[in-house]
Amino acid sequence: MQPHAFTDRVTSREALREIIGEPTDLVVRKQLAALDPHCRAFIARSPFLLLGTSSASGTCDVSPRGDAPGFVQILDEGTLVIPERPGNRRNDSLRNILDNPRIGLLFMIPGIEETLRVNGSACIVRDEAILDRSAHRGRRPLLAIGVAVEEAFLHCAKAFKRSQMWDPASWAARGEIPSLARMVIDQVPNSGMTVDALERRLEDNYATQLY
Repeated sequence: MQPHAFTDRVTSREALREIIGEPTDLVVRKQLAALDPHCRAFIARSPFLLLGTSSASGTCDVSPRGDAPGFVQILDEGTLVIPERPGNRRNDSLRNILDNPRIGLLFMIPGIEETLRVNGSACIVRDEAILDRSAHRGRRPLLAIGVAVEEAFLHCAKAFKRSQMWDPASWAARGEIPSLARMVIDQVPNSGMTVDALERRLEDNYATQLY
């Protein structure tokens, strides 16, 4: 697909700064090189994060990761471990990490409008003790993602306030959006499956394959 023919693009950092301006001293200095007690407390209470990676060719991917609060292990002020729970086996994030270890994480806590951003480098690990500590409901993950922290900083609440993310009154009614099964069947013609069959498969997967 060809990109839209935009007629007025910003193409340099100098032009960007001229438009946006400079960050305040506090905004610059709040970026930490390691996880302080506040960052560690935030991660320990977060049940959900977004994980950003890119391939060697620059193709980007953002993938959700979620579990009970504390599912991300904090080994020390510079090291995190994210368990790799069962998924769809596309392995986009893991393949990207093999090609390019650079990684970005965005931690969220339901009802809290501030977020925590963590950037660094990643590897795929199979250490027995690490995987044992990530076991849940009697099931241990096959792999985990180790993260060497290079940058960490808290992000203000403007995006969540504008979006009203945690305000139930702003949430769309479930019926306004088709079910996942309906959308996938529409997107994959001649799949050989019906919507009902795919919905049953998804429900079974949710019931038996979370861990």
